[in-house]
Order: sequence, then C-alpha cells, then structure tokens
Amino acid sequence: MSYLGNAIWLIFGGLLAAFVYITGGAIICLTVVGIPFGLQCIKLGVAMLAPFGKELHRSPQASDTLYVIMNLIWFILFGWQIALLHLTLALVLALTLIGLPFAKQHIKLIPLALFPFGHDLV
Repeated sequence: MSYLGNAIWLIFGGLLAAFVYITGGAIICLTVVGIPFGLQCIKLGVAMLAPFGKELHRSPQASDTLYVIMNLIWFILFGWQIALLHLTLALVLALTLIGLPFAKQHIKLIPLALFPFGHDLV
C-alpha cells in the first residue's frame, strides 16, 4: 500500500516539493556556512519523495549541544515557515476523505521540518 501512496504522493505535488527542497538546499550549500543547513534541506527533499511507510526516528546525538544550536538556528530561519506550510497543506487535505492519508504524511513531516538535525525518516 505504501508504494501506491508514494506514487500518488509524487504525482500530486511530492515530486515538485522535493525538487524545491533539493534546489533550495543546493543553493544554501553554495556558502560554506550554509552547508549544514543545505544538507538538511536536501534531506527534507529526499523525505518528500517517499514519506509513506517511513517513521521519524531521533538519533542518540540529537541532544548534543551542537545539534540543539543548529536546530534553533534552523527553526528561526526556515523551520517554522516549512512547518506552517505542512500544517496548512494537512488541514486542506484533511477536508476530503481521500486526502486524509496525505494529510497524515504532512503531519508526520512537521517535526522533521521544525528540527531536522538529529532526526531522520527511516
């Protein structure tokens, strides 16, 4: 079932969203300071390609001081906007019965969008 969900997800916006994330991440990586943030943006883009059948996992290093600082910087600069976009899309998709599984995937991506350092979709 996850294959079908991922195929429909890609057709109806997942591929475009992944392209935007990956392109934005590549642009952010052009600066030396932005490389860690660009890599996290690319990680979000890869997660957007196939969110069905994956779970959000927190790595043991997620509570390290550097990860906390990077997550705070990410949250202030990018995270809250991306999370708000996922929440808005989830609310719109939840209005229809057919859109409920896709709304659930957007809700699953919100914690990753807020604090990507130390988290992965596996």
